[in-house]
Amino acid sequence: MKVTSMKLLMFAGLMAGGLAAPGTASAQIWAELEREVERGIRARTFPGAVVVVGRRDTILHARGYGRVSWATGAAIPSPDSTLWDLASLTKVVATASVAMRFTDRGVLDLDAPVARYLSSFSGGRRDQVTVRMLLDHTSGLRPWAPLFREHRTREGAIAGVLAEAPRVTPGVASLYSDLNAILLGLVLERVGGAPLHLLAITEVFAPLGLSDLMFEVPSGDRARTAPSRLLADRTVVAGLVNDDNARRLGGAAGHAGLFGSGLALARFAQAWLAEGAPRGARWVSDSTIRRFLTRSTPTGRRTPGWDTPDTTRPNTSYGALRTPTVVGHTGWTGTSLWLDPKADLFVVLLTNRSISPRGNRTLDDILLVRAAVSDAARRAMAAVCAEQSVGC
Repeated sequence: MKVTSMKLLMFAGLMAGGLAAPGTASAQIWAELEREVERGIRARTFPGAVVVVGRRDTILHARGYGRVSWATGAAIPSPDSTLWDLASLTKVVATASVAMRFTDRGVLDLDAPVARYLSSFSGGRRDQVTVRMLLDHTSGLRPWAPLFREHRTREGAIAGVLAEAPRVTPGVASLYSDLNAILLGLVLERVGGAPLHLLAITEVFAPLGLSDLMFEVPSGDRARTAPSRLLADRTVVAGLVNDDNARRLGGAAGHAGLFGSGLALARFAQAWLAEGAPRGARWVSDSTIRRFLTRSTPTGRRTPGWDTPDTTRPNTSYGALRTPTVVGHTGWTGTSLWLDPKADLFVVLLTNRSISPRGNRTLDDILLVRAAVSDAARRAMAAVCAEQSVGC
């Protein structure tokens, strides 16, 4: 069912704690952002998308664009109900957030060697790798390994990860790696005494009321899930995680496997902007939130879990108007989330770029869309503040 933009905004306001009252110029305020998303659809970078923009207690904009697949008559995406394969957003929304809760309770030591929790991950350079290095990607492990090809079972794949050794000296440079998040997930399972997908529910999703975040899409929810996997015969699959290694690891891994809606991610972002106390309910201490938003040394590129803009590049997914306080993450399927504590602003952009007929060329295309949407969102927020005569 197609829902009007205003109805979506009203629903979003109820779900996320308030809605900025629209003025006569509201349509024009968001026109630039909408043009950029629709340009991505016309360029066939992705068939559809949802965008949610807001502050710690307000949803400013929530809308679906295009359709969930290239099929004629496919459903129009909805910010509140369509589920997306979040890909590497799993790393921060689930894995790093569980780690933050454990750190807050004092049961996980970020500066302890990984071997303290996983005795099999030891010997040589492995002994130098700490939990923090898994979070800020300074472990020195290689970016990726074909676990799904090298191992036929989950147990075999886990053994393969534990056998990995850093390719460079740990703690020296930032090298983004799925293996870091997979290992961190195993650490959390050992500390929490439960599978990662259950830890994510008890530590993150349930406390924040995020029922539309899940590692396994039930059969009854497949119809509202945007497909993310393109098979060899060009058919698309909804509800099956796109990442091959995540599937080999059982569908729930530290690096990928999570599905969710735009408004669920909005509420997640609001919990961070509210310094761990969304809608007055304490989730994590404000000091721990700030700790996980602070850039790590020695590289200064990442926080424990989050990415930050690369200042050596003229443009990034964060846009030309990025600020030093913004943190975020992206996902292979075409997803992204960033939040800016100083500006009190977040932007969720969810797409299924991974089923685009343009193939891997869409990696460059989606970066440009993310950047344009990011800048448009900042300009729109400034316009909203001016229209409503409130400080921002």
